[in-house]
Amino acid sequence: MGVKVFYGDPRQARLEGNETLPAKLDLILDHLHLQDRVKGELVALKLHVGNKIGYSTLHPVFIRKVVKAIRDGGGKPFIVDVDWDMEGAVSRGYTAEVLGCPIVPNGGPSDKYFYAHERPYKNIKEWNVAGMVEDATFLVNFAHAKGHPTNAYGGALKNIALGCMVGKTRSAMHDSVLFDPYWFKEKCRDEETRQRIIASCPHGALVKDKYDPEEIHLHIDLCNQCGRCLQVAPEGSLKIDPANFHAFHEAVAISTSITMSTFEPGKAVHLVLATHMTPVCDCFGFTSMPIMRDAGIFGSDDIVAVDQAVLDATSKYPLIEENVPTSMEIHTRVGHPLRWLHGPLKDPYKATEYAEKVGLGTRDYELVDVLPVESIRPAPMGYIPAQ
Repeated sequence: MGVKVFYGDPRQARLEGNETLPAKLDLILDHLHLQDRVKGELVALKLHVGNKIGYSTLHPVFIRKVVKAIRDGGGKPFIVDVDWDMEGAVSRGYTAEVLGCPIVPNGGPSDKYFYAHERPYKNIKEWNVAGMVEDATFLVNFAHAKGHPTNAYGGALKNIALGCMVGKTRSAMHDSVLFDPYWFKEKCRDEETRQRIIASCPHGALVKDKYDPEEIHLHIDLCNQCGRCLQVAPEGSLKIDPANFHAFHEAVAISTSITMSTFEPGKAVHLVLATHMTPVCDCFGFTSMPIMRDAGIFGSDDIVAVDQAVLDATSKYPLIEENVPTSMEIHTRVGHPLRWLHGPLKDPYKATEYAEKVGLGTRDYELVDVLPVESIRPAPMGYIPAQ
């Protein structure tokens, strides 16, 4: 038996409010004993409040329920996210009055309040945990599941890994994908050939390096590993290497482990809402059509198990291909649906694999449905059918 992941099915048997996802969130919080655990605690509620005109982030109805549970238990909650997303949070419905607690930028108004932690990894020497996060004594991590251009999936792990570090570390984490060499200019000195390599990519993932005209820069986030460039590039001049594509996954695991190490054992809860899942991160500042079927709401004390459960639940149904933006393409239909879209080297399961390796939790879990649809006896509709 693995660790417990509590789950609320997006389906309902009856047309009643107590069978909807916000009501199931209440049941999940009860199962996690959140109220009993937060008395006297300074609770950081980590959300992603989105950007610009995105509307697929967590609805305030869900957030207010978590805030209420914390307050009812005697905790002192405050909401944190990165400074540049916080600037427009009000325009997306996130206010202290609506949510029930203060909303603050994680690293202060100038993103300069942090605690430094040394742990060398590729290009990163120092990880700067946002001060408002590390000052808290309890963490509630509430993520919206969606796709991500660099590692295919954004959930509980990514919400902490990027959202609890200040900007300098976030940038370095994204740059980690470029640390291992992938372009070898001595194998391709011809400018015309370099231009043909760049032109071969329909997604604009290859560009001339701004510092060295003989270098080609690969935008990992735009690359779906289709291999068109390899058909043009001279042998040995270009690599589409797992080392580059897996680096961000590993950086996410390390970053999350550093942030989580600042909290005592048992002082964290992880929640993921898997509805209106879009191809890329909510920080893009807009909302596209959902590309996967709603999977429900998940909660656990184990951050690895909760993301594993979300990935397993969303893997059961194919990608909604007609909803994929026309600028993106699918060239594999093997593995998780997000892998279909972002490419075989962006396997979303790498997130939990690396996280388990660094000791953040386990991929072995028991899914506990807090209100099984099948157990509810349907009530009569109360009207006479027309036929």
